[in-house]
Amino acid sequence: MDKKYSALFTPWKVGNVEIKNRIVMCPMGGTSLFGWMEPNHFDKEAANLFAEIAENNVGLIIPGIAPLRDTIGGKWLYKGKGKFEKLKVFMDEIHKTGAKLFVQLTAGFGRSFAITNALAPILKSKVLSALMKPVIDIQHICASPSPLPSRWAEDAMCRALTKKEIEQFIYAFAQTARLCKEAGVDGVEVHAVHEGYLLDQFTLPYTNQRTDEYGGSFENRYRFPVQVVQAIKEACGKDYPVSLRYSVISKTKGFCEGAVPGEEYTEVGRDMSESERAAKYLQDAGYDMLNADNGTYDAWYWAHPPAYMPENCNLDDVAHIKKFVDIPVVCAGRMRPEDGAKAVEEGRIDAMGVARQFLTDHTWVTKLMEGREAEIKPCICCHNACFDMAHYKGAANDEKFEDAAHMARCALNPQTMQGHKYDITPAKTRKKIAVIGGGIGGMEVALTAAARGHEVTIYEKSDRLGGVFVAAAAPSFKEKDRQLIRWYIDAVRKAGITVKLNTEIKDVSELDADKVITATGAKARCLNIPGVKRAIEAVDYLLGAPVGDDVVIVGGGLTGCEIAYDLILKGKRPVIVEMKNDLIAVRGVCLANSSYLRDYFKFKKTPVYLESSVTYIGEKDVTVRGKDGREVKIKADSVITSVGYVPTPLAGAKKSLTVGDAAGVGNLRTVIWRARKVGMKL
Repeated sequence: MDKKYSALFTPWKVGNVEIKNRIVMCPMGGTSLFGWMEPNHFDKEAANLFAEIAENNVGLIIPGIAPLRDTIGGKWLYKGKGKFEKLKVFMDEIHKTGAKLFVQLTAGFGRSFAITNALAPILKSKVLSALMKPVIDIQHICASPSPLPSRWAEDAMCRALTKKEIEQFIYAFAQTARLCKEAGVDGVEVHAVHEGYLLDQFTLPYTNQRTDEYGGSFENRYRFPVQVVQAIKEACGKDYPVSLRYSVISKTKGFCEGAVPGEEYTEVGRDMSESERAAKYLQDAGYDMLNADNGTYDAWYWAHPPAYMPENCNLDDVAHIKKFVDIPVVCAGRMRPEDGAKAVEEGRIDAMGVARQFLTDHTWVTKLMEGREAEIKPCICCHNACFDMAHYKGAANDEKFEDAAHMARCALNPQTMQGHKYDITPAKTRKKIAVIGGGIGGMEVALTAAARGHEVTIYEKSDRLGGVFVAAAAPSFKEKDRQLIRWYIDAVRKAGITVKLNTEIKDVSELDADKVITATGAKARCLNIPGVKRAIEAVDYLLGAPVGDDVVIVGGGLTGCEIAYDLILKGKRPVIVEMKNDLIAVRGVCLANSSYLRDYFKFKKTPVYLESSVTYIGEKDVTVRGKDGREVKIKADSVITSVGYVPTPLAGAKKSLTVGDAAGVGNLRTVIWRARKVGMKL
């Protein structure tokens, strides 16, 4: 192991519980040991994930939120002892690895509950709410400290939680924690004075307008989380560890409006001054650890950082708050192991929290310890499968029910939290497999086929592997994407797969192969407007085509917005023209990712023309027409088009199998999962 990581592999304590190293697997929605959307039970899928991670040298595991009251059906978690008996058996196995595990318990979401498009009308209608109550009590799930607008359906109001309901939650925290302790769980974590969830909404001035003992003064606003820890300690004993998921600063300007890094703003939530007081106050109430980062659902990118956020984005704030408490403090948020180790060594934090990297590579801690960092498959912060909750104007949470019910899967690792659906098994007959195209889809299907025992050759017409993802990974903030390409290339080499670069295949019948896979990607969709020849395509820009200072981007989808972000970082002046009523108005792009870009463009005062189209591209300007028919000319040294792609399957290869964008344009999740499925059929 490289010495720069050594501080991460020293023991530490939370209360009287000793933890073997300073790497904490942070909680993620969908990884609950008691299930998620379905009625509570002992979840074998999550248990299997944690068992593998525990075997691979993690110090502390904190599973995802366990709702105290079921989302579906409304059953209380502490009712029904069978699941806790199974939990006890599981904890015995976890402890054999030397790992420790805390169960995270939640009162819920309040206004932050990510209601889907199908649920939004129910929240808005008292009649529909009453009819659906036996199945899903949306009024209870979304109940907040005060009447508040939903984060996801801004035109729907969430009712105020009653004092009786608060008392029920406090009792449920205590009883569930007691059952966890009896099952051998090492501690519990209270979810959360963090990220704008229900308990956090009670503490924040902009979401708590109550006039009873739970609103108004500092002490009143923090009363709910204080009473929770006091009840747990009374039920479990003062020595039983209780961690608190905690946001140091809210980073929030208002409802649905966050503050991006470097922005000067007026905080409406918890600022640093209050946080200094709150951290000590919560410690004195009985909490034994702060599992900390920043943000709310209104500034979601601080707690769920996309690639645009700086690495170690929360470290300075979390390190600052440690000065005001005597209990251990964990920091999460795009943490780099070398920086986490340095911060631990300097006493700035006590441990490093990591979440989605564990979904991508369950064995990454072992690889780090063994000096095999290059073998770690990197998380690229895409949220395409673990948290693909999309939100834009006119849509609440535009997410498939399948995804809402099964979060914490991974775009890059199909086997995560999907049972045996994507297991790779040996082939009955060894075959010669030809893969035409060396992009991510081509490499994934080749690796799957090789792992099953086939002889595989990749034919790539360019001089390098990676396909269109080479362009996608080009911007400075896509360092993890570039790392992923390197991981794939190394994996292809180690698998003994033959690679033939600068080799274009035009007739598959000439190949010496039992099976041909086409992974020939997609091409840019063309615009039919006057002057379009002066424009350059998005991929050409990303691969280095020069542009001037004033750049008009035609298309405000994810690629167009990422190009605009890249141009701003380079000191250029982009303008975005989009036909829809919002930027990135598509399913599959998490709100944490899209809201960062929208908020960043507001911060930088980037001109955005929505519900508009480019009608003419001139030598030094473009003509843009709005939905009202009015036209305006915009200065443009350069024009970049980013209006989507169409598949380009290989002509004459009807008998071959097709993967990647050639089978249907999507994202890395669709590319990798489809390629894995095809590879499993060979």
